[in-house]
Amino acid sequence: MKSFLARVLPTPKHAITALITTILVVGEWRFGIVGGFEKILLTLGACVLFEEVLSRFVLGRRPVSLQGAYISGVSLTILIRPQDGLIWPFVAGAFLTIASKYVLRYRSRHLWNPSNIGIAALVLLAPAKIAILSHEFGNDIAGNAVIWGLGLLVATRARVLHISVTYAISFAVLAFLRSAWTGTPVLAELAPLTGPMYQLMAFFMLTDPRTTVGTRRGRIVVVALIALVEALIRLGNDLDVPYALLFAPAPPILALAIVGPLALALDLRRREPRPSGLDRSPSPALS
Repeated sequence: MKSFLARVLPTPKHAITALITTILVVGEWRFGIVGGFEKILLTLGACVLFEEVLSRFVLGRRPVSLQGAYISGVSLTILIRPQDGLIWPFVAGAFLTIASKYVLRYRSRHLWNPSNIGIAALVLLAPAKIAILSHEFGNDIAGNAVIWGLGLLVATRARVLHISVTYAISFAVLAFLRSAWTGTPVLAELAPLTGPMYQLMAFFMLTDPRTTVGTRRGRIVVVALIALVEALIRLGNDLDVPYALLFAPAPPILALAIVGPLALALDLRRREPRPSGLDRSPSPALS
């Protein structure tokens, strides 16, 4: 039975690509979140170009796969909203996203999810020019059912369901606590989970196998911490805490950018001893 399902169902790699394409198509069809497919073509083209150039320059060969560039391009197109019709943020975001895989590394692993660090860098470096998509899929039951249904299937197939479910449960629990603290209706606190930023977080950025820690328990703890930091950022803005406004444009994106790399670096340090001075073996190639 398992072998039959393995032949019939798409591989996790293809399922992930199908899911993010579904988010893009549903979002544009129902709400026009992209605002023109020329943006997706520009961003995808830039991501693929930078992947090709950096792989040849750093590794001396073509990239093994362009799937990561495709997912990054779609994520950037869905989430970032430059003001006044600016085009350069899509190109700059593509460069930051792809370059992070080749530059921000520790023990042969890139520490940040590429899409996450690209978007985080844009909103921190140019907050007056770049915003994050705030339009939620909200009350559209059909659109949310499709995306969450496919997302849970893909997460199950890729064996990362515990990550997505932990994040959703942690977010819900913290939403109730924030509601009790601030007096905001519970449904208003839960509503962001229906938005594209949180959907991309739950099914792509948090579950990226190359930027998550090595144990199931560790992944659950890290995801819960990311949800906690995100809740603290939002609460800090509710209470006008100094400097919290800096993180207001994209609390989940920035929470992951803070917690995820620290957790992965500590995990790698714990699991992989430093090579001795006599060890001259080459580092594993980027993938």
